[in-house]
Amino acid sequence: MAGDAPPMKRPKLEKDDGWSRHPSAANGSAPRPPAASPSQAPPPDGEEDDGELPEEAVLALIAHHEREVERYKLKLEAAERKLADTRSRLARHRGRAPDRSHPPPTPPPPVQKAAAPDRRTPPPSQREAPKPAAQSQKPPAPQARPQLVIPGAGHSRPAPRPALPVPKKSPSSSSPSLAQAPQRKADKKPKREIVQREHQNLVQSVKKSSAPTTLKFYGGTLVSSQHKRKLRCLELCPADDQLVITSALDGMVTLWQVQSSGPSISLLSTTNCFSSKQRWPEDVAWHPDGDTIFAVYTADGGDTQVSMMNLNTSGQKKVTFLQAKPHTKGIINNINFMPWSDTCFMTGGSDHAVVLWQEKDDSWNHKKVHRDLHSSAVMGVAGLQQRKTIISVGMDKRIISYDVSAERAEYKNLIDSKCLSVLLNPSDFNLYMVQTGSPGRQLRLFDIRLRQTEVHAIGWKQTSSESQSALINQSWSPDGWYLSSGSADPVIHIFDIRYQGQKPCQSVQAHQKRVFKAVWHQTFPVLTSISSDLNVAIHKY
Repeated sequence: MAGDAPPMKRPKLEKDDGWSRHPSAANGSAPRPPAASPSQAPPPDGEEDDGELPEEAVLALIAHHEREVERYKLKLEAAERKLADTRSRLARHRGRAPDRSHPPPTPPPPVQKAAAPDRRTPPPSQREAPKPAAQSQKPPAPQARPQLVIPGAGHSRPAPRPALPVPKKSPSSSSPSLAQAPQRKADKKPKREIVQREHQNLVQSVKKSSAPTTLKFYGGTLVSSQHKRKLRCLELCPADDQLVITSALDGMVTLWQVQSSGPSISLLSTTNCFSSKQRWPEDVAWHPDGDTIFAVYTADGGDTQVSMMNLNTSGQKKVTFLQAKPHTKGIINNINFMPWSDTCFMTGGSDHAVVLWQEKDDSWNHKKVHRDLHSSAVMGVAGLQQRKTIISVGMDKRIISYDVSAERAEYKNLIDSKCLSVLLNPSDFNLYMVQTGSPGRQLRLFDIRLRQTEVHAIGWKQTSSESQSALINQSWSPDGWYLSSGSADPVIHIFDIRYQGQKPCQSVQAHQKRVFKAVWHQTFPVLTSISSDLNVAIHKY
């Protein structure tokens, strides 16, 4: 009699697979397939499970993950090999050879095509003999699904029990949680190697042209940022440059999608990211995988110093806080992920310290890189592409190159003005820019090989105080030839580093008030900007 019970359950599993594309059936089987819902990607089901995101936002996230799979060809090949291996493992449980050796190119089809034969084969064997039916019961349905799904989504893990909130937020991906960090780290290396550019020697052309090369802009589109207070940050997703985030003094972090056609911009989600002491994020950064947003706060009053916002999680667990508090006082001014094979980021604070945070298993370990090399607040930290060396700048007018592996300073450079930020060139790995408070010469270009030698100095007429200019940020164009900068005026300054002159080669009318930052999208000709007018603008060129 015990052998008759499983055949009664099998039709339900087959029905679940066939109905998982429809919201009514998916809701009816919600307790059974928590791990399968991400791969099958039913947009209406995600909308019913999670009330935070509208249907169009869920569809936009689905499109994002599909584009991500198509873009990373090398990673897809690795996923296909893992999928074939998992199918073979499942076939050994069922005592037959795998049905297919070539998985489909995108994550949703493999689960729908592979799961259907697996569900249909047990009933005929059960009619012939009860033994195969008993064997098919050993790998439960929820266990088989993530083994087939996760390789296609780019986060390979053998664990069959993802947290329930994970599939609700993003029905098109396997949505890694903190417990999945070890295997996620193994997938990061190929992703960063794929997007990493080849080094180009741009320094030899810096300041060589007598006339600037200008870009033709086709007007801009402004939309309300939905923030209630002054905007603070604007960051581009490293895995999909159609996604950007904004943060403001209202403590909210907002996710946007920018479409190249039009262009157009749409709001995807808004999340409260106040610290435990109700402090707004001072700076934000994307995890290289593009699934988590990190924010830093202050070290005063025992407040939380670092938070993580998981885009694939909903509810109270969407924003979590790291327990470590290595900074001792003041605001944490900067957070920046390093372009290295191991996942880590640096923070620079008002306590003069630079702290390294490394992803280790399911947690983040921290280590103070240096705290005595700066005599004032550290305002920016950036890592070199070619070796484990960081450049830190501070209000003490110092630029410090530090070898992280050797744990020693390579050189120190004292300039004539306070340093407000540092930005590495995306094409020439030896070239970096330091923002200063000197009117007319705010942006200084340096070659890491020349140490203290300044390669070029450019800037704009400054009509505001130096403290206000600290809120103005810059961004490199994808080819590394142009710098965009905010200004105290409602314009975006564009600099051509080949031009001998110090002034902007052009200024683009962008907003109604001061522009804080404008970022270049990497795969389509659009600039996105934020301003004190509480608007987000997109500009096609």
